[in-house]
This record gives sequence, C-alpha cells and structure tokens, in this order.
Amino acid sequence: MNLRLYSDGGARGNPGPAAFAVLVCKEDGTILYEKAECIGTATNNEAEYRGLIAAILLAMEYRAEKAEFVMDSELVIKQMLGQYKVRSLRLKDLHADATSLAAEIPHVSYHHVKRNDPMISRADRLLNKALDSC
Repeated sequence: MNLRLYSDGGARGNPGPAAFAVLVCKEDGTILYEKAECIGTATNNEAEYRGLIAAILLAMEYRAEKAEFVMDSELVIKQMLGQYKVRSLRLKDLHADATSLAAEIPHVSYHHVKRNDPMISRADRLLNKALDSC
C-alpha cells in the first residue's frame, strides 16, 4: 500500500502544553484515519517530531510499501533529508527515533508544504482541538 501521511505538531508556549495530529491518506487524498494527541509539555519542534514519529508508526501499522510524509515544518523535513544538522540536544533522540523507524519502510519520502495546504490545515485544526483539551 502507498500512503501519504500529513502531520503537524505545536505547543502553546515554547515549551508548553503540546500536541500533534496525523492524517493517513491514500495517494488519491482519501483519508483513511486521523488522530490527534496531547503529549504533555514540549517545544513546537518536539511536537512536530512526535507527530512525524506517530505518522511513521501508522505507516508501519498499515504495512506501507511507500510512505510520503508531508509536514509544514521546514526544520524537521530538512533534518530528515539530511539538509540541516540536528543541533538541539532535545531533538537528537527524536530525530534518531524517526530515522530508525522510517528505515523499516521500503520507500520513504519527505515533503515540506505551506501551512495553507488543505490537508495540513485539517491537521492543524485537529491539533488545536487537542490543545484545547490538554
């Protein structure tokens, strides 16, 4: 199965109460699953990574042969592509976890999109609903 997974993460305060949201979609855009979850106190970037890790785990659960991970976090995408170094000690373990988990999926790609992308906007709405309840 080929999947496109959208994720978003955020915190109110930096650090502060944080959450992430994930959408699992077929390549044609059909949404198969969506979830949002509070994760306690974290920074925005930590929440973005937690969203990516949740998306990777879902891709593994769906036994994806090909997974495209789409985010509005330029930092996380460029770190996953090796274009930016991971300097933050707080992010190094999350990056290592994401990298090792993604290695279990045969074909992986990462794409940065603007916040106005319709699926990222949907993920952002789910994220904010979760943050309201954190």
